[in-house]
Amino acid sequence: MTAQPPLPMAPTATSLLGAAVSLVENDEGGKVFIHGELAYVWEAGDSVTRRFAAVSLMELKAAVAEDIARVFKVGAVTLYRWRKQLTAQGVAGLILEQRGPKCPSRLNEKVITEIVVLRESGMSLQAVGDAVGVSEFSVRRALALTKERADAAVVVAAPTVPEPVKPAPAPDAVQPALWQEDTTELPVLPAPVARRTERSAARAGQLVSAAPVFAPAGKVPLAGLFLALPALERTGLLECAKEVFGALPDGFYGLETMLLDAVLRALLGESRAEGATRINATDLGRVLGLDRAPEVKTIRRKTDIMADTGKVAEFLTALAKRHLNPTNGARTEDADGGGLLAVLYVDGHVRAYQGSKKIGKVHSTRLKFPTPATEETWVSDSHGAPVFVVMAEPGTALTKELRTLLPTLRNIIGDERRVLVGFDRGGWSPALFQHMEASGFDVLTWRKGKTGDIPETLFVQAAHTDEHGETRAWIAADTIVDLPLAATATTGEVFRMRQISRIVPARGGATRQIHILTTNDDMSAGEVIYRMGSRWRQENYFRYARMHFDLDSHDTYGSTDDDPARSVPNPAKKEAYKQVLTARAHHHHVAAETDAAMLAMKTPAQGAGDIIITNAMHNAINAPLFTAEATLDAAEAAHRAIPARLPLGELAPGQQILDTQVKLLTHGIRMAAYNTMMTLAREIRTNTSYARASQEAHTLIRSALNTSGDIDTTTPGFLTIRLNPLPTARATKAIGELCDHLTTTETRYPGTDLILRYTIKNTKQANKN
Repeated sequence: MTAQPPLPMAPTATSLLGAAVSLVENDEGGKVFIHGELAYVWEAGDSVTRRFAAVSLMELKAAVAEDIARVFKVGAVTLYRWRKQLTAQGVAGLILEQRGPKCPSRLNEKVITEIVVLRESGMSLQAVGDAVGVSEFSVRRALALTKERADAAVVVAAPTVPEPVKPAPAPDAVQPALWQEDTTELPVLPAPVARRTERSAARAGQLVSAAPVFAPAGKVPLAGLFLALPALERTGLLECAKEVFGALPDGFYGLETMLLDAVLRALLGESRAEGATRINATDLGRVLGLDRAPEVKTIRRKTDIMADTGKVAEFLTALAKRHLNPTNGARTEDADGGGLLAVLYVDGHVRAYQGSKKIGKVHSTRLKFPTPATEETWVSDSHGAPVFVVMAEPGTALTKELRTLLPTLRNIIGDERRVLVGFDRGGWSPALFQHMEASGFDVLTWRKGKTGDIPETLFVQAAHTDEHGETRAWIAADTIVDLPLAATATTGEVFRMRQISRIVPARGGATRQIHILTTNDDMSAGEVIYRMGSRWRQENYFRYARMHFDLDSHDTYGSTDDDPARSVPNPAKKEAYKQVLTARAHHHHVAAETDAAMLAMKTPAQGAGDIIITNAMHNAINAPLFTAEATLDAAEAAHRAIPARLPLGELAPGQQILDTQVKLLTHGIRMAAYNTMMTLAREIRTNTSYARASQEAHTLIRSALNTSGDIDTTTPGFLTIRLNPLPTARATKAIGELCDHLTTTETRYPGTDLILRYTIKNTKQANKN
């Protein structure tokens, strides 16, 4: 069709469609010309003929479907649908269908009245809908219609009386956030306060640090991060950093700004320095009171400056003191009678390494195989919150780490009160238990190795009520056991401990006994079981921190050479011992066969005559045994000749260890971020009416931290954060109640005298919707 030359008969002001078709469409209708001849025409509003023309052009292959759809101002999918309808139903299929409801609404006055009555009786929305035969959405629509009518009636009946002028509240009056309406007009996302002069001074070395400066702004992204500041203050991160590090070298970004930026990024899920590229620097800068947040290069440089001071361990110790010492404002958990200060859990953590550096291998229980890694020793409180962390020496057992850690823990505690220290079987050592008990620490661990079962007659019910008022019960036996001390096993010296035993299911429907050991005699058997089970909260921290805080990430690419003179186990010793075990097993097997052969030779069959045993016969039977004995002696001699330990330089020359100072510093920041999150989640559970707080507190907090809001500085001395409503009314109500509680803390923004006040706007409207 399009092969024929076009005739110059098409009218002007047309839309060309290929080489042969043109379309004229205006307020009066439309016309389609093919080679200048009129082919289709329709009046305004005649959508059926217009659709028929479009489909006919596609059937004639006048142009491709996309071009036809473009000229007729529809989508290609719509054009194909028209063709399908025309093929199936004819021209009648192109008639416009009625939009909206196809039948009269069932929400007549009678049904609406019935819905209101049933709802007022306390029935749920779904139950009301089932009772009257409509959907839950229709029930909501009926209730909203009833409320609109009631509000309109109130407005009509209300007398026009001038509203009395209310006195303005005092600047220091705390208004309830839940019902406060947003009446302040703020500029929407204005340009940040210009800091060019200060940046120029910083480049010239004439600025110690830039102070936070806030300006009124509306709809600020990430305004929910301000909610973290009261909880962050309780961790003591900024105060401890100032005490230990003093200040950073002169520059635009000071110590408080860098640490605050790191914590806020961690709460947003970007704890690594590279994560700053995934957060808008201007948005985060508004929360920091600056024009921009620091970039990756600045973050790394400032972090290296703090790490190079060599005071990271002192910084972590100060944080731990703030967490455990009740005189510093930290929470005083686990304070029991009998002089017990706290419950601490100690465990090792393997951080796998995936780089190209030559790092020593460590067995990872999570990965189930040895992998290049570094080992860390973590100390947590009874809730699993991290308190302290140290880098373990390569290849060091938990028993040695615990013995080394005890003086540091005593320094952190600050007095001689006893502390219950729980750990798993990796720290099993009766000599260590004796040392800990003499140092003022109570032991809590699982018993290791095979031991006899406790008589079932000794098992009675044991119960414990936790800090939330929940009572748990077990069947347990409370006994005393004597553990032989390995170093003095020949003298018979033992160490006496308390043992709590339980009967638990085993494979195949059987049961077995597990035993908990402790040196604490004041706790009930139920509390001992509860405390030992709570050790898994520390594992929960490792899992949560890996998911949300990049716990195992490589925060620095630096490394140093390992000590080549460090004594390490000789792997050849282990292989030689395997040969000894093989030779010993072979010797036992040959000895059994030799004894059987000698017995058979000395025991003739019934009726047989005398048997003469010669030396040759005896030697022939014992020859395999003599060979096995010689092989065993040679294997044992070879094993004794191999040294048990060798210098590292002989076994693995060039081995390296990852930088520890930067990693420990970032661990301290992550610990503060985690404890901040835990504090906010606990406030949701205890100070709000959120029904699913025990299941969704963390999800709700993460959503609130990412929400936007307003920054209001119009009231002198106050920094008011007015958050936008959350997606659901119940979440908005819970965050509003949290805002009320956080406002009562009268927290000051770091580096300023501004008191933080929190509100949430449009709460009533959000609840209505």
